[in-house]
Amino acid sequence: MPEFPRSLLEFQRQFPDDAACAAWLAATRWPDGFRCPVCGHDHGWHLDTKAWTCECARCGRQTSVTAGTVMHGSKLPLTVWFWAAYLMATHSNGISARQLWRQLGLGSYKSAWLLCAKLRRAMVRPTRTPLSGLIEIDETQIPYRTKDDPVAGCGGRAPEGKMQVIVAVEVIDDAPGRLRLGVIEDTSAASLHPFITTNVAPGSTLKTDGWSAYPGVAGFTHEPHVIGSMAAHVILPWVHRVIANLKTWGLGVYHGLRRKHLQAYLDEFVFRFNRRRTPHAAFRSLLAIGVAISPVTYNMLISPEAKG
Repeated sequence: MPEFPRSLLEFQRQFPDDAACAAWLAATRWPDGFRCPVCGHDHGWHLDTKAWTCECARCGRQTSVTAGTVMHGSKLPLTVWFWAAYLMATHSNGISARQLWRQLGLGSYKSAWLLCAKLRRAMVRPTRTPLSGLIEIDETQIPYRTKDDPVAGCGGRAPEGKMQVIVAVEVIDDAPGRLRLGVIEDTSAASLHPFITTNVAPGSTLKTDGWSAYPGVAGFTHEPHVIGSMAAHVILPWVHRVIANLKTWGLGVYHGLRRKHLQAYLDEFVFRFNRRRTPHAAFRSLLAIGVAISPVTYNMLISPEAKG
């Protein structure tokens, strides 16, 4: 596997055309050589009549290098997918669908939006490990954007006009480690506890502002710090720095986030934050996860049940 590109020039040299992109995907998907996804046979041949497709020598199943991946069924050139992944993964603040539409010269905003939405799904590794050790945790509210304008909300824990988000930051040697963000219905124990048990390893210590809904999660040590007149960022410095950056990012890049797809945008923020020291390696991670996860369609992404 070649080194991941560390600059735009390296990227252009490494992925000049669809053939180079297809070769990279094949090496990622089948590092030990082609293996049929149906019968598991390890021998096949490339078809000249179908781009980037192998036919199994045993069962005859034809498998495209993009079949069953985040790129499944896409009519866009592979170079467009790679460019989009590179820009979304390595740009410090990411890139909106409207910006991507213009920079890549896509045919429509819908194509750019779908491309971004599918790549965001590849920003969560199915096998990622939970946070552990000392965890700063708190909630915040993000004003949601309607079809007309962003909506200003009120302060405190009241949810009117805002979307509730829980923030957990791993603290390692007095510095932030990994991050998790989640959409919650409210700040009750019924909403907070499931997020904690899903995203934080048992035995960890939860450092909170003393909110009454946090105690009682089995297997965790609770370290409450009742704030009182003290500023919250003094007690929970890293989680509040993340909150400030998250709100700035949401307004600066997207001019406000939409309620329906909020979790997908939070996953995007987490993906880049957790790879902030190796942004170019993030490009490889994004495509590798995209090869491993199941595909989704536009209708699946916009359905009422869609949460990302």
